[in-house]
Amino acid sequence: MNLAKVSANGQITVPAEIRRLLGLRSGDKILFLQNSNGEVVINNASAQAIYKAQKAFEGVAEQMGVENEEDVQALVDEIRYGKGQ
Repeated sequence: MNLAKVSANGQITVPAEIRRLLGLRSGDKILFLQNSNGEVVINNASAQAIYKAQKAFEGVAEQMGVENEEDVQALVDEIRYGKGQ
């Protein structure tokens, strides 16, 4: 169990153990979610965005035939320099 005190400005210091658990670094944003039981859960908003993006792109690489770094670089080059170059 970890405890944090709310300052007069509404600020808290996230305990080091929780920062490590959530992978929080200076400048990260924290996402507060209320579950169906009314409990408030905190998550690393950056990590949540990455998970959401990963889910959205799930299976796309296979559909596009991207199998390795060279395929990724070819796509980047195609976007950067155009198809015919």
